Amino acid sequence: MQAPTGLLKPSSKVAVLTGAGVSAESGIPTFRSNGGYWNQHRFEDLATPEGFFSDPKFVWIWYEERRRAIAAARPNAGHEALAEMEKRVAAFTLITQNVDGLHDLAGSKNVIKLHGDIWTLRCLKCGRERVDRSELNDLPPFCACGGMLRPGVVWFGEMLPEGAMERATAAVRAADVLIVAGTSAQVYPAAGLITMARTVIEINPEATAFSDDATYSLRGTSAEILPQLLLD
Repeated sequence: MQAPTGLLKPSSKVAVLTGAGVSAESGIPTFRSNGGYWNQHRFEDLATPEGFFSDPKFVWIWYEERRRAIAAARPNAGHEALAEMEKRVAAFTLITQNVDGLHDLAGSKNVIKLHGDIWTLRCLKCGRERVDRSELNDLPPFCACGGMLRPGVVWFGEMLPEGAMERATAAVRAADVLIVAGTSAQVYPAAGLITMARTVIEINPEATAFSDDATYSLRGTSAEILPQLLLD
């Protein structure tokens, strides 16, 4: 199916849901793919509060390796197309399941990060957060108050950031179009957003569980298809 024309107008209200497939095109492996992050480690050891408190140094070494790999990555054409789309339409909300910050680097402004941000450090003692892209040499890192810092990502079994899902739900319900790019939509509650949309444009190299229900299901990568939506 060809990319639809005429759907994105200056007056359009657009919501976008992105997943790991968008970042994969920048060289960041998805968790479930061959070569993905969970191939060598159990998620229980690395992405749960219990795993962190059991061995915070081990978890932080793994996260710092991820941070350095992500630091070398750059936004791709899909990220850039979404940043440009935000400038062209009346209302735009980007809802991402990714924690790598590449949407920010591409220039997207109105971003809801459902699963947090790997560049954010949160103190377990005072609760303060800071964005820090520097290389962390002493692990685990500590806050000025003396408390241990943890990655500002959402681990399995944790709640989403306060208000994030409410904002995402409101944006999708108000949108004329929901673009779903680079995600198989298997993780809830994010996957539930798709059922709230009026018009859904799916962009994915392979069919997903919701492909048959999408208004338009486009086969290809987000770096290939998203720029085409700007040609209306």
